[in-house]
Amino acid sequence: MAKKHYGFVLILSIIIALGVVSFAFCIASEFKRTKRKDLKLDGKLCFLPGSHAFEYGIAALICLFVAQITGNLIICWNFCSGEKTTGCKAKSPTKAFTFLLLSWFSFGIAIVLISAATSMNTRQPYGEGWLDSECYIVKDGVYIGSAILVFVSIGLIIVSDIMTIRKSQVEEEYKVHSQFG
Repeated sequence: MAKKHYGFVLILSIIIALGVVSFAFCIASEFKRTKRKDLKLDGKLCFLPGSHAFEYGIAALICLFVAQITGNLIICWNFCSGEKTTGCKAKSPTKAFTFLLLSWFSFGIAIVLISAATSMNTRQPYGEGWLDSECYIVKDGVYIGSAILVFVSIGLIIVSDIMTIRKSQVEEEYKVHSQFG
């Protein structure tokens, strides 16, 4: 059982690390995004060069997706494990489910913000632009806001993961430690 406990802690650590990396990529995207000074006008046509914020945004999305899916797999594993014990560490599974829903809500908003902002940081050639042949620039703070949502989403999924640990898992760990201590 100790291996299972250490595996759980390892997976939670990986989720946290992916969240921190996603947060860092969002912050890097904020500093590397295209700015108004990069905009070139030729009459009614506009041009924006691509920026490194596109690559950083894609990396942030990948890290966030992997962390969210991994966190959800842990919840499924804890709820659907082969053990037939009842009860969770939490007073009610409803709380864990509420945290899970809130995590998915903040995850969804973060994905939309990062995706839209990232797609605006691709090269926007003359006459093509981003939408309707017009050039769009990401506003200040969009990536910062999405970085905050990344932390909220990861924090909520971690809390939900911890709340779904079975009582038997926790009690057995306590018994093992009390035998040696």
